[in-house]
Amino acid sequence: MRAASRALLNCYDYLVLYLGLASLGILCLAWTPVAMIIYPLLSEPRGRALGRYVIMAAFRFYLAGLGASRRCSFDLEALDVLRDQPPLILAPNHPSMLDAVMVISRLPNVACVLKADLMNNVFLGAGARLARYIRNEPARRMVQLATRDFDCGSHLLLFPEGTRTTSCPVNPLKGSVGLIAHHAQVPVQTILIETDSAYLSKGWSLFRKPPMPIHYRVRLGRRFDPPQHTQRFIAELEHYFAHELVQGSAFYPANSLPGQADRSPQLTSRSPS
Repeated sequence: MRAASRALLNCYDYLVLYLGLASLGILCLAWTPVAMIIYPLLSEPRGRALGRYVIMAAFRFYLAGLGASRRCSFDLEALDVLRDQPPLILAPNHPSMLDAVMVISRLPNVACVLKADLMNNVFLGAGARLARYIRNEPARRMVQLATRDFDCGSHLLLFPEGTRTTSCPVNPLKGSVGLIAHHAQVPVQTILIETDSAYLSKGWSLFRKPPMPIHYRVRLGRRFDPPQHTQRFIAELEHYFAHELVQGSAFYPANSLPGQADRSPQLTSRSPS
């Protein structure tokens, strides 16, 4: 009986993950032609507002489905207080591919800095362009577009690590977050993402099932004033993340680094990459 129950639960876990991915993919594909058509028809402010709202709603729907399965839990309420805040750079650590999904699902007016290949992705590209998301290159253009976007009262989601975490407790940080904050004179709100799973960490296949249930918690960290010296700021920010994520490991005990996901099912609590 126990073996049969485990087998059934394992099948259910596959169903939860694959139906969730399928639903998100269908939503993105369905929105792509609509976004392409209305992009030249709407003014930039209206297109930006609609595009960001639709992405928020789609991501929220996806996470709600996973949460309803009782095999994934997402504690994201801490993000809600940011909704009516003035322009900020939102700077989370980056344990998994779900990090942007979690943050954007709670906030309706977020610009996201994306890699150039994602801006051309068949699933994400048209919606990202309508929402006026920002390419991460060239750097000068990225800073200019981010600064202009703050004039609309937006938040900017930017992962200081540049990629998912592979070094415990946080990768060396890139200078772009300090550069934008300095140039735009906008504060940096740190966000701490903690998880007990290596699911979708660096090197994890999209279709590989992790041990379940999976738990995620997001909490707000320190808010840094706009820096005057970017290199000094990056060093301080990296030290802050390292300290806070190690402290958070009391909640999600670490078993492995993301890069060791093939050898161990769980990721450091610090986390996520």
